[in-house]
Amino acid sequence: MKITNADLSHPQVIGLLQIHLAGMYENSPPEQVFALDLSAFKQPGIQLYCAWFEDTACGIGALKTLNTDEGEIKSMRTHPDCLKQGVASRLLEHIIQQAKIRGIGRLMLETGSGEAFVPAIRLYQRYGFISGPAFGDYEKSPFNQFFHLKLQ
Repeated sequence: MKITNADLSHPQVIGLLQIHLAGMYENSPPEQVFALDLSAFKQPGIQLYCAWFEDTACGIGALKTLNTDEGEIKSMRTHPDCLKQGVASRLLEHIIQQAKIRGIGRLMLETGSGEAFVPAIRLYQRYGFISGPAFGDYEKSPFNQFFHLKLQ
């Protein structure tokens, strides 16, 4: 598996973002979906990564710089055909490493709270993320939860 900065014009990358957005809207009330669309990844301070098996885009994940010491993980998604092959773990490891390179001291994320989110939550917990308070502009609701990982 190879992880690269995502080419935002690549049809497979666009397809993974569409799968991600559809999944978020399928499993959360619309007002509780904070997933980013393609245009958001063209803004400064956010980098989308793509995991590839040969010529197939298997997963995506992003690192958003919030300030000089904090970052947020966004848009983690494994293609349905690539589940249980280590894609999400590798992407998460890559994002954590990139955050460390940037000098980020704490990574945070917002995710859903239904059954569909359990595999992602377990992944984050395996890497040391712990439940924590809302951050940034997020507000706690019955439909979301927040995780934090201290890097330094």
